[in-house]
Amino acid sequence: MTQDQLTPTQADLETLSRQLGRPVRDVVEIGARCVCGNPLVATTAPRLSNGIPFPTTYYLTHPVITAAVSRLEAAGMMTDMSLRLEEDPDLAQRYRDAHEHYLRVRDEIGERTGTGPVPEIAGVSAGGMPTRVKCLHVLVGHSLAAGPGVNPLGDEALAAIEQWWTTDRCYCEGAWDTAAPAPARDLSRHTKTQGLSPEELESKKAARRQASDAATSEGEL
Repeated sequence: MTQDQLTPTQADLETLSRQLGRPVRDVVEIGARCVCGNPLVATTAPRLSNGIPFPTTYYLTHPVITAAVSRLEAAGMMTDMSLRLEEDPDLAQRYRDAHEHYLRVRDEIGERTGTGPVPEIAGVSAGGMPTRVKCLHVLVGHSLAAGPGVNPLGDEALAAIEQWWTTDRCYCEGAWDTAAPAPARDLSRHTKTQGLSPEELESKKAARRQASDAATSEGEL
């Protein structure tokens, strides 16, 4: 895509929020678009505006595609793919190459959009790369953004959802609510912990436990 196509407009951001049912944040580019022009993939900054490192660069947003990919996950495709990575050296190498591509592009996006280096996630991509598969949505988002031939397992998943979605048709009509205002408030309890490391999550949990214990002690006085 050209830079103009990559750059998100206000209409793009509102569409993404409607697709996800929550306000999007830190979207720096549109990774892939429908043939009609609507966003399919949101490209997120490698460091969020609240300072949290965010390794998942490409976020699949279109409800029709996300539902189709969820069907593949429910059918056990991720387990099958992970087993094949152990048995097929050529596939494993191409998957590692996809991992390296993801890292290079994320660094380029960070530089292009002003985020800069994010050492906390250096060498860490997403979706289970480079040795296993733990999120097909990530791999499909990568394939849509990078194009065919970059992520072999993302390409396989895209081919497997062709009965529900294909790149040459628009599936946007009725896929999300276009009449209501775009969501302006995120009610998810996960927004403040998204992207945190296990150590940081445990620290936050410990702080909440301390606050709860203190409140209990005050109630007993």
